[in-house]
Amino acid sequence: MLICLCSAQANNNLWPDGTKIDKWFDNTEKVKVSSLGKKYVITDYGVKNDSTVLQTAEIQSVIDRCAEEGGGLVVVPEGTFLTGSLFFKQGTNLLVEGRLKGSDRIRDFRLLPSRMEGQSIKYFAALINADGLDGFTITGRGAVEASADNAPSTTGFTTQKSCIDGNGALYWEEFWIRRQYNPQCTNLEAMRPRLVYLSNCKNVTVQDINLITSPFWTNHLYKCERVRYLDCFIYAPTKGIKVPGDKRERGGPSTDAIDIDVSHDILIDNCFMQVNDDAVVIKGGKGTWADKQPENGPVYNVIVQNCNYGVVHGCLTVGSESVHDWNIVLRNISFKNANRVLWLKMRPDTPQHYEKIRVENVSGTCNSFLVIRPWTQFYNKADRADMPLSECNDITITGIDVVSKNFFDVGKSEKYRLVDFTFENCDVQDQKKAFDKTIIENCQVKNLVINGEEIK
Repeated sequence: MLICLCSAQANNNLWPDGTKIDKWFDNTEKVKVSSLGKKYVITDYGVKNDSTVLQTAEIQSVIDRCAEEGGGLVVVPEGTFLTGSLFFKQGTNLLVEGRLKGSDRIRDFRLLPSRMEGQSIKYFAALINADGLDGFTITGRGAVEASADNAPSTTGFTTQKSCIDGNGALYWEEFWIRRQYNPQCTNLEAMRPRLVYLSNCKNVTVQDINLITSPFWTNHLYKCERVRYLDCFIYAPTKGIKVPGDKRERGGPSTDAIDIDVSHDILIDNCFMQVNDDAVVIKGGKGTWADKQPENGPVYNVIVQNCNYGVVHGCLTVGSESVHDWNIVLRNISFKNANRVLWLKMRPDTPQHYEKIRVENVSGTCNSFLVIRPWTQFYNKADRADMPLSECNDITITGIDVVSKNFFDVGKSEKYRLVDFTFENCDVQDQKKAFDKTIIENCQVKNLVINGEEIK
């Protein structure tokens, strides 16, 4: 995979708040398959290589057997295996050599207490579910090598090897049809499963695997810690979906690559991401009282590095369902035709504090680079006398080489403060020429060059 090769500008050993980054983040060594215990090859236990027969119960029985016998490695061999929601247990791990394909019927995904869009609600289980596990690995035999230059874009892309395939086409079509009937239809109303849902887990590695065509969010981490994504290919189409009565060509809606929700110590390294929504998303709760509800909380200590992006809505998006986030680092990445690179979504109905965020050593082409605007989708503000003023502070953007239509897409609002931003060593081509440091309190500019002119 391609890696941005610009020189780093900041101390890679320190978080934006000045504290030392734990050595855990230096470990990008893959988990060895041989270390994961006895192999439970699903076809050895009666599961058939048949893409047309739903075998949820049969595959789940292999997972259960593996757990009962002390743990090990559940193996999906070459071939295609159709399933609904699967639940992994302590001591079990997953190796996908072939294609694990999700059902295109929501009835095959269990309805249970869950977490979605900043709310604790009943919702449909994901294809792969893990709750409360310490030490869990999802691995393949290697992901598709991709860059923004040769990324697939239509619904026709698939792979038969090392693939967890959400099989999302029918879910996407139904979503867009619902939006025609009701333009205010929420994501939740179009009932769709996620691909991978990890909750209350720690010491997890997802590596060397293709995670594709999810009906909804591709990966969702809730109340997790020490999770690594290494050399993964995460994809959903950004065009190619046509529905009756709609002349526009659509992509797979709300197929976020990785949603990090009330979690900390997360490493995403050397992954390719192209989805029809945001790539890496920082979440934690929404609503006027979100900061007072125990199911919500912060996200901190996140590094996204050495990644390559195709078309995405945002390379790193903070919000819209966030409360307090800090020590978020995006570094050594490249992108092509990203809609936004750093997107700070500000909900007027939610108290939000985003701070200590650093973007460094990045290059590519985008529509907008930095976006900070009020986000009012499904706005629902309640009365609260002591509603805190939202704030973004201590944001550093350094070592930037980009071509953009609008480098500085930032708006003022009485609902939030923007304080202590630094733009340093940036070489920018910018069509709109909208940079205005007066919008931000204490905005520092050091060697910022826009369209060949140094900005003071």
